Amino acid sequence: MDREALGDLPLGKYDVEVAITKLTPGKEIDWTVEGRVRPHARHIYGYQLEPTEGGTCVTSDYDWSEITEEWKQRLTFPVVPESSLTATFGTLERTVRRRIAT
Repeated sequence: MDREALGDLPLGKYDVEVAITKLTPGKEIDWTVEGRVRPHARHIYGYQLEPTEGGTCVTSDYDWSEITEEWKQRLTFPVVPESSLTATFGTLERTVRRRIAT
């Protein structure tokens, strides 16, 4: 991870583990980011998938309802701005296209 682009915390690059919290193939995938800091923030990100004519409609969502008071005091929410979440669609599209091509 690298939070420098967000400009909120000067953490530099650091390692995290992505834990899948929900997976329904072809319908949805949710995940949380876990790092060395405990307790984890428990912010959940996800994609909802809906088949459409000629493709798939992908909706990005997030849930910060499990954030503890400790994290609420440490971070400004939303942690990731809408523009960064929207940018993940490009990453998702490139990943899918590479997988289809192989």
